[in-house]
Amino acid sequence: MYKHVALLVRQDGLSHEEFVDYWQTEHTPIAREIDGVVRYQQVLPTDPENAEFDGLAELYFEDLEELHDALGSPGSRDYDPTKEVATRAREDVDNFLAVEKRPRFIGEELVQKDELGGDTDDLYKHSAFLVRRDGMSHEEFVDYWQTEHTPIAREIDGVVKYNTILPTDPENAEFDGVAELYFEDLEKLYDALGSEGSRDYDPDRGKAKEAREDVDDFLAIDERPRFIGRERLVKGER
Repeated sequence: MYKHVALLVRQDGLSHEEFVDYWQTEHTPIAREIDGVVRYQQVLPTDPENAEFDGLAELYFEDLEELHDALGSPGSRDYDPTKEVATRAREDVDNFLAVEKRPRFIGEELVQKDELGGDTDDLYKHSAFLVRRDGMSHEEFVDYWQTEHTPIAREIDGVVKYNTILPTDPENAEFDGVAELYFEDLEKLYDALGSEGSRDYDPDRGKAKEAREDVDDFLAIDERPRFIGRERLVKGER
């Protein structure tokens, strides 16, 4: 499955609450009907005051060309969709988003662990937007991430689902990958991965400690945005 993740930043002058209200009531009914969208989920921050973004919009497509047609490719931030609903959605983002401050990522999702049968609605999620360490190629980064780090991260205490997302166009992608770790309990998430206000967290036991130590071997930590939120299914099967 191909996935477009938009990291949303509200327009100047809008409060977080006003942003969420417009996003949910005005924009969502348009975006969910974009041609080709088979699943649409949103992630709202658990701690808006400390969050790096106001929310995540995640749209899934079975066909990569349909995704590009509707939402542009990684190399086309100023895309101009031609189909009616996608055009309306693109025009509407100017009403509530600071578009130039909105990173995005297009990739293919790989499920590394799933104890839930795919149902992630209402779960807490830590999304890490990964940037490789200096001196590493993208291919070297992916190899280390998938073969060395992933077996550790998916066994962190409390993780019930773990996805990795690889860019479909690495040369133009804003990140080298995305790691998504799901928890049923927010305190377990904070304990393992830190809260929004604790970028320098230091877990002291188990796989969380091992994973935190391992990230220094392949990630540029200071350049890695992250987002902690609660997922909301807007379209698609539970």
